[in-house]
Amino acid sequence: MSTKDISIADYDYLLPEERIAKFPLAARDQSKLLLYENGRMGETIFSQLPGHLPAGALLVFNDTRVIHARLHFTLENGAQIEILCLEPLHPQDYQQNFSSTTTVRWKCLIGGNRKWKSGEARQDKLMARRVERIEDTFAVEFSWADEHLSFGELLAQAGIIPLPPYLNRAPVAADQERYQTIYARAQGSVAAPTAGLHFTEAVFDALDRKGIARGFVTLHVGAGTFKPVKADTMSGHFMHEESIFIHKNLIESLLQAKNAHAPVIPVGTTSMRTLESLYWYGVQLLQNPAAAFRIPQWLPYENTAEVSATEALQALQAHLDANGQETLEGDTQLLIAPGYRMGLTDGLITNFHQPRSTLLLLVAALIGANWRQVYDYALENDFRFLSYGDSSLLLPAQGRA
Repeated sequence: MSTKDISIADYDYLLPEERIAKFPLAARDQSKLLLYENGRMGETIFSQLPGHLPAGALLVFNDTRVIHARLHFTLENGAQIEILCLEPLHPQDYQQNFSSTTTVRWKCLIGGNRKWKSGEARQDKLMARRVERIEDTFAVEFSWADEHLSFGELLAQAGIIPLPPYLNRAPVAADQERYQTIYARAQGSVAAPTAGLHFTEAVFDALDRKGIARGFVTLHVGAGTFKPVKADTMSGHFMHEESIFIHKNLIESLLQAKNAHAPVIPVGTTSMRTLESLYWYGVQLLQNPAAAFRIPQWLPYENTAEVSATEALQALQAHLDANGQETLEGDTQLLIAPGYRMGLTDGLITNFHQPRSTLLLLVAALIGANWRQVYDYALENDFRFLSYGDSSLLLPAQGRA
């Protein structure tokens, strides 16, 4: 069966509401950790993760930081609306946008849009003007009077952290810290890379003692990560696009790992999508040195080139050297589903995902039909699910050398 013909109904399971973790545990690294390796399963506590990782492994983290993307405004007629900032339109660069002390534009979702007939929406310090519709979103221009405040500072003051809709609760004070990883750096996400929420400085120290290397990528997680698959088959699903940033140092670390036959293990589905997008950009550069860094969702299923991980990484390294660049910036719509062959990834650390989701398809692409065995085990053994839930270490056979 081709990936486009996959029926999403085959990736469904019953998730009782009480199994969804509405709040985090008191200690990040005390969550349960399901261990899966080539069909064998067990469990431990997340703080014991370093002892279960292969020697010499390279862990790759997403260092994106969740912004206070939810904003409440009052219309001229007194009605209330909510604006969720998705991605910057002008300035398009995240850091330039957050640093701006004049007007900025963002692609946004608007809750209560039908109430907004005309005019500006206002709150204490920010004004919003709806500019145009962009498919199911809107371009919104934000302005403010205090030129001493940047847009990033205003978001931090006026916005609310956007918890996932399935938590079905308002944010509390503790979410300000707990819905961020301890290594969050680059502002831009509307959802946390939640597999990383379990890591603590103590876990990092234990990784160092075992000689486990760490690398970082940046993928700004969009609201599309929660977008359900509504089509009957995957051919009818449109994958959301996200911005990614990779420093040259990571490519060098990945090359070292591949040359040493050391496993590359992303922390979370966003890190995995970034690594696999990186691989496919390397493939594209080998075929067309002028290729732009944009990965369409069906590229891996239509491009039949046999390219090793090392060859792809060397192409990326040569591209950076030739252009005098230190960082790769691109966009990805990559869909990883059964039928996908891993380019750089040899395992995965991840939480437990919603039924009928692209995130569950990604897990199934990595470990095959055993995804159901893993999820049955988690349900039968009191694992907590979704963003604030427990974790898993998935280690199938290694991918491309």
